[in-house]
Amino acid sequence: MSGDEPQTLLILGASGDLVGRLLLPGLGRLLRDGAGRMLSIVGSGMDDWTDERWRQRVRDAFATVDAVAGQAGASALGARYLQADVTREEDFRRLLAACQGQVTIFFALPPGVTARACQALTRIELPKGTRLALEKPFGTDAAGAEQLNELLLRVVPEEQIHRVDHFLGKSTVLNILGLRFANRVFEPVLNAEHVESVHIVFDEKLALECRAGYYDGAGALVDMVQSHLLQVLSLLTMEAPPTLNARELRDRKAQVLRATRLWGDDARASTRRARYGAGSIDGRRLPAYADEPGIDPSRGTETLAEVVLTVDNWRWAGVPFRLRSAKAMAATRKEAVITFKQPARVPDGLTGYERANQLRIGFGPDRLSFDVNINGPGNPFVIDPVALEAAFGPGDLPPYGEVLRGVLDGDPTLSVRGDTAEQCWRIVEPVLRAWRADEVPLLEYPAGSTGPENSLLTPDMHLLHADAEV
Repeated sequence: MSGDEPQTLLILGASGDLVGRLLLPGLGRLLRDGAGRMLSIVGSGMDDWTDERWRQRVRDAFATVDAVAGQAGASALGARYLQADVTREEDFRRLLAACQGQVTIFFALPPGVTARACQALTRIELPKGTRLALEKPFGTDAAGAEQLNELLLRVVPEEQIHRVDHFLGKSTVLNILGLRFANRVFEPVLNAEHVESVHIVFDEKLALECRAGYYDGAGALVDMVQSHLLQVLSLLTMEAPPTLNARELRDRKAQVLRATRLWGDDARASTRRARYGAGSIDGRRLPAYADEPGIDPSRGTETLAEVVLTVDNWRWAGVPFRLRSAKAMAATRKEAVITFKQPARVPDGLTGYERANQLRIGFGPDRLSFDVNINGPGNPFVIDPVALEAAFGPGDLPPYGEVLRGVLDGDPTLSVRGDTAEQCWRIVEPVLRAWRADEVPLLEYPAGSTGPENSLLTPDMHLLHADAEV
C-alpha cells in the first residue's frame, strides 16, 4: 500500500466476532508495518452504534498488535460507523457516498445476506475499480456457489473479487511451494510411486467458543474441510506453475481440484462424522456440544469431520488423502503429513526400519519435520528413527494482514477464484447428501479425548503425534 491516492475499506458486519478477533488486528498490523497510504475505515451493521463506539473497537483491536500510532492511529481516529441494511439499495448508496478514493467492500456477513447485498449492488453504479472481499463459505452448496459467482460478475470483474481464505496467507503458501519446488530431493518422489498416503489434519482444543450462530449451521465439514483443508490439498498436489503470477498459480490449483473426488465415490465407507460430548480440557469442564447455548441438537451438526479423497490424475492416482478437522480435542494438531512407502527391499540383518519416512508440514507455527531411519547408537544393525526439524521463516504479517494487503493492493494471488470455490463444493456435496440422509452415523466423543474409535486416519498417525502441540 503506497501512494497518495486515498482508499476506503467499507466493512459490512462490523460488529461481528470475526471483525474484532481477526480482521481488525490484521489490518492494524498492515497499517503499522506497511507504507502509509491514506486509509479510511467505514464500518456498517444493523446495530445502532455511534462513531465513537466503532472507533473504540478499532482502537482496541489495533492495540492488541501494538498499532496505535502513525497511519494505524490516524485511520482509527478517523473511522466512521453507519447503521444500514445492506440488502436495501438506498442504504448501500448512503454507505458508498461516505467512501472516498479506491473503495474495497469487505463482506463479513453470512452467505445469504452477502448474496442479497450483492443483488442490491447490481442496481448501483459503483466507484471505478471497486473491489469486493468475501469471507467463506462462498455459497452454501455447488449450485449456490455458481449462482453467487454469476451475481458477483454482474457487479465487478473476477479480478476485482477477493474470496478471502486466511489459510492462504503468503507465508503458508510460499512455504509449501518453496519446500516442494525448490528442493530436488522432495519433488521427484511426491507422487503415487513413492507416497503411501497424505493426511491433512486440523485438530484443536477449542470448543464452540460462543460461535453457535454460525457454526451450528455449518459444522466441521463446511467450516474447515470444504474451504481451508482443500486449499492446502491443492497446494500439496498441484503441478509447478511457470511463475507465481496470480493466474498461473490459481490455474494450477483449479486443475488439481477438478481431479479430486471422494475415495471410491462412497460416502458411507470414506467419511465419518462425530460431535463432542461432555468432558474436560486442561482442567476446564465443557458441556456436550448439543447442550451448548444456541445449539439446535436436532440439526445433528458435527464437530469432527473426516473424509478420504483421491486426486485422480497421473501423479497421484491411488494415493488416499485423508482430511480431518475436529474441535474440543485432547491436543492441537495442525499439520499435513506425507507418509512414504517402505523401501522396496532392505538387506537382511537390519532391523528397526518398520517406521515409514514421513514429511510433516506444520501450520501455526509453521514448521517442518522429516522422519528418517538411521543407524542408531549401540548395535549398528538396529535402525532408529530420528526427526530432522526446522522452523519456516515467519512472515512479516499475520495471515489476515497478508490477505488484506493483497485485497487493498488489488493482487488476487492469495484469493480463491470463482471456479475453485465451485470445485470445493462439488467435492464435498456427496458427503453432505449422505450425512443429511443419515447414511453415515453421527458418533460422539468426550471433549478432551482423541476422538471416537476407528478413525479413518491410519494408526501410525495416532501414535506419532497424538500428544504433540504442532
